[in-house]
Amino acid sequence: MNHTCDCDLEIDIDLAGHVQQLLLPKSGPACDWCCIGTKNRMALGLGGDFFDFITMPDGCQQVFIGDVTGHGLHASVVMSLLYGFIHRSSREACAPLELVQQANEFLQTFATRSRKFDHFFSSTLFCGIIDPQSLEMHYVNAGHPHPLVRRGREILSLPTTSAPIGFFDELTVAMRSFQFEQEDRLLLYTDGIIEAGREDGALFGLERLKEVLVDCGDDHREFLDDLFAALKEFGAGDPPTDDCTAIVIDFHGP
Repeated sequence: MNHTCDCDLEIDIDLAGHVQQLLLPKSGPACDWCCIGTKNRMALGLGGDFFDFITMPDGCQQVFIGDVTGHGLHASVVMSLLYGFIHRSSREACAPLELVQQANEFLQTFATRSRKFDHFFSSTLFCGIIDPQSLEMHYVNAGHPHPLVRRGREILSLPTTSAPIGFFDELTVAMRSFQFEQEDRLLLYTDGIIEAGREDGALFGLERLKEVLVDCGDDHREFLDDLFAALKEFGAGDPPTDDCTAIVIDFHGP
């Protein structure tokens, strides 16, 4: 065994992980109508979770989050391709519906080149655009775990509006709207959180996530710390077995 080559590979993968993390924002944009926070942990240093926040030319706030099929090195390559495409398309002021359709077509151009690897060119994707004046959000949820909204002690769920992207040539996509109220909290997350497991096979699950959302963290940053502390207390693997990402948006009006 060539230990020098193994060490070089580990260094390259570690460097690639650091470069990938530079793509992802460390915090949300500064807004006078909401507070945005995010927390992300990759399972293997490199991963398939991606997200970002883009302020549109009209002042609306776009947020997107997705999870490429698989995790590790191959997922990070597809994630980087898709992230770059979405970022570029978003700058051209695409609506969520158009953006998701275009992202599906983009992945399909790669998937059609190989039946062996086509399933790697697929991803869940949530894309929403929020009007800071009205607090209305137009969104598409392409197979992503249902975002949750805390309103008082009630939890509302935003269902999927299409299948994940990359699987079908013709993707049936619908766009929906949601009206936020002041003091609402929006939670976006990847399935690595609800599918986090411990040694006995139990999963953290959606109900535990809802309990944390209702009971924890008045401050958005404290909530994220509480959520990941709850995963650790539950006994989920550390590092996680799948990439874990959470985004929280607290609304307090324009």
